[in-house]
Amino acid sequence: MYEQETTKYRIHLTVQADGVVDRSDVVGAIFGQIEGLLGSELELRELQRQGRLGRIDVRVVSRQGRSSGEILVSTSLDRAETAILAASMETISRVGPCTAQVQVQNIEDIRVTKRNQIIERAKSLLLEFEEPGIDPDSLIDAVRESQRVEKIETIGPDNVPAGPNVLQSDAIIVVEGRADVINLLRAGIKNAIAVEGTSVPGTIINMCHKKTATAFLDGDRGGDLILRELLEVTDIDFVAFPPRGESVEDLSRKEIIKSLRNKVPIEYVLEDRVAEYLSNRGKEEKRVHKSEVPEEQAIPSETSEGSIEESESSEPVSESTPAPSESPVEEVSEPPYQPRSVFTHISEVRERGVIRMLSGEGDVALEMPVSQIEESAIPDDQTFQGVVIDQDVNQQLLDQLSLLGIKFLAAPSFTGIVRRPASVRLIPFR
Repeated sequence: MYEQETTKYRIHLTVQADGVVDRSDVVGAIFGQIEGLLGSELELRELQRQGRLGRIDVRVVSRQGRSSGEILVSTSLDRAETAILAASMETISRVGPCTAQVQVQNIEDIRVTKRNQIIERAKSLLLEFEEPGIDPDSLIDAVRESQRVEKIETIGPDNVPAGPNVLQSDAIIVVEGRADVINLLRAGIKNAIAVEGTSVPGTIINMCHKKTATAFLDGDRGGDLILRELLEVTDIDFVAFPPRGESVEDLSRKEIIKSLRNKVPIEYVLEDRVAEYLSNRGKEEKRVHKSEVPEEQAIPSETSEGSIEESESSEPVSESTPAPSESPVEEVSEPPYQPRSVFTHISEVRERGVIRMLSGEGDVALEMPVSQIEESAIPDDQTFQGVVIDQDVNQQLLDQLSLLGIKFLAAPSFTGIVRRPASVRLIPFR
């Protein structure tokens, strides 16, 4: 048995064939046409038996009647023997029934490769040691500063600041500036990307079209203007807000996580409702603060169903906090635009055994018992924004509902999900 640890050299070859061939044809050609060519000392089958020749790895693809691929041969022979073996493979003229050409690209010295890996790893380990002369009291600050400088990147032709995971992640968080990206890095969030101004860079526009995008902007007028610009030029899926008047770069890790957890679908702030929603959000925060209602009550995972219902029906407690003057607006307290929350639908559907289809306005478009999903035909000419279902969702049901083009799915729990659609947000009841 050939041991990978004994490898000294790796031969890299390419193969071109005038016809359709597969891996077994290439391997057969190597053994068939080199057998007896190099003498008994370099007989391929004997070398493999002795553990001096490794497995011949072949990758070949066929397109338009021609095949091409790569051959990798690992050996523990000396340099001269490895070079002779590599040169002999260039004498192969046929693969299966097809004429072929094999060429050596290079011979890799595995030991040199390992040495380079050792050097790079040693460099990184050396950086982890405390440097002489550093004040122990400043170690934490030095490490944090290193994280800020090393992990932030610039991507695209616009050189926009971004976290290290932006390109690989299926979702991104759009923030205002470089300082916001750094603050999110401190909180362990590595998929943030910065606009840096009210003119949205083309890199961000293209990425928002391809990935699930959440706008997380400062709670001031500048943040509102950037949000409007984003909505005009690209696709934003969710909006997360910091406390009104606060900047993302000044938030603590707990505040960042809470704001992102409380993000809302973009349908609630689209088109001409943007200014109205943003102004009403400030009024609503003021009203909730006066009522002493916990901010977390909008999140089902942190409250009970009863607390949600109580917060929806409660009025501002103006008796305990006298106001200088009573006004009709303060008494009504409801903003002109109050979108129906997904979590309101969850509280209405819970333990009723029904499935509720929601329109783009957040209203009920269709409702039926869960038991009738298979029997009743859901109209395919109607667009649904989301689904709230009082039943655990498995992979089969998720695949079925995602065909409706929905953007979110709320259910008591999700079991056995191994393939999650990138465009569908899963919301557990909890």
